Amino acid sequence: MHRKDQICHDDYQKTASWLLSQTQHRPKVAIICGSGLGMLADALKCQDSFPYSDIPGFPQSTVQGHAGKLVFGELKGKTCVCMQGRFHMYEGHSLCKTTFPVRVFKLLGVETLIVTNAAGSLADSYQVGDIMIIKDHINFPGLAGLNPLNGPNDDKFGPRFPPMSGVYDKDLRKIAFDLCKSMDVSQFVQEGVYCMVGGPNFETIAEARLLHRLGVDAVGMSTAPEVVVATQCGMRVFGLSLITNKLVKSYDDTESVNHEAVLEVSKLRSQMLQTLVTELVSRMDINNNAV
Repeated sequence: MHRKDQICHDDYQKTASWLLSQTQHRPKVAIICGSGLGMLADALKCQDSFPYSDIPGFPQSTVQGHAGKLVFGELKGKTCVCMQGRFHMYEGHSLCKTTFPVRVFKLLGVETLIVTNAAGSLADSYQVGDIMIIKDHINFPGLAGLNPLNGPNDDKFGPRFPPMSGVYDKDLRKIAFDLCKSMDVSQFVQEGVYCMVGGPNFETIAEARLLHRLGVDAVGMSTAPEVVVATQCGMRVFGLSLITNKLVKSYDDTESVNHEAVLEVSKLRSQMLQTLVTELVSRMDINNNAV
């Protein structure tokens, strides 16, 4: 990481202080919406909404399907903040910038981070439109040295060497499965391993075959850096992948994927995801524990 890419604690604090001065909401839960999943913010009541361009220090989202707004409000009486659009490495942002909001959330008092994404499936049993509850991830950029924790460590956010085993909270995952049963949608719900790749191109057949052999169930271009930073900050993490396409693993397959199709599947599953996230948040107490 180049020194010019580093962000000091005062920069995060400046953004957090500005937001606290603009809204009366004091969120305990933050939700990051993936491609086409910004409708999750529509469920928030008593909203205060801020375009990213108005927020000091905030990066800008440039991808179709990412509205670029930070929305504060209430879900079933629980105060939340929702990112309608995230930031990606492939947009040219440094990892400090892609994860900038997570550290700001920590300073706002957020204790639980919910991450969502659109992903392509590698697991043979998954179908387009399935929802995968993330139980673990493989952070390929991180393994190659592209990590948001690179550079001098800020002890105010967390330890230099945070452990990454069990980062996706087991209690929240269990509650989510129970909710899916009560919603009668268990047939669409999976649990698996998410892998982050750099993008923005979709994977080659050889890359898809490699990831499949490594035990990857779904692939996307985000999420892992945000989860790494949230874990260092001591937040609980829950993750969902919406399966929007199946990766091509055969040279005889003539199918291909495009971003427009990804957004269309996101639209079709929007209500199910909104209900699941809303009910999950409603079952968290204010001390950041699942009940």
